[in-house]
Amino acid sequence: MTASAWLAENFRTEFRLPEVAIEWLLMLWQATQTFDDVADGDPVSREELDATIWNTLVAMNRNEFWLLHQSTLTPIVASMILKWQASDRAERVGNADAKSFVWRAGYYDVVLMVVQLLHGAEVAINVSDKVMALYGERYEDYLKEFEHA
Repeated sequence: MTASAWLAENFRTEFRLPEVAIEWLLMLWQATQTFDDVADGDPVSREELDATIWNTLVAMNRNEFWLLHQSTLTPIVASMILKWQASDRAERVGNADAKSFVWRAGYYDVVLMVVQLLHGAEVAINVSDKVMALYGERYEDYLKEFEHA
């Protein structure tokens, strides 16, 4: 199962998100993965690049969930980007550590806000640990990326 399929399954079954919210979250996740690969100089297929261009410039902005909640989600997405950039800066100067590892997980802040918007604060509080546990990267694997840099 691909990472995006695994996320979609969790969004659908564990957090009972509607398809329109799942679609938006998956487009955001795919775009962040592609942008991270580009920034790191990792290979990106033409299909991934084309999907990212379309999703970020057209599809995400037309998504019904986004249109309804963009005033709330925009600052959360901005924070996600700034946290990723902070992590990237730390990594590029050789300061990757447990803090920079956590900064990379800002996408799950967005997911948690989506759960809160759709199900309310009480539900979001009760599943917050499960949302944050979706972050699939292990700290040990993160550190290995910098052993030979």
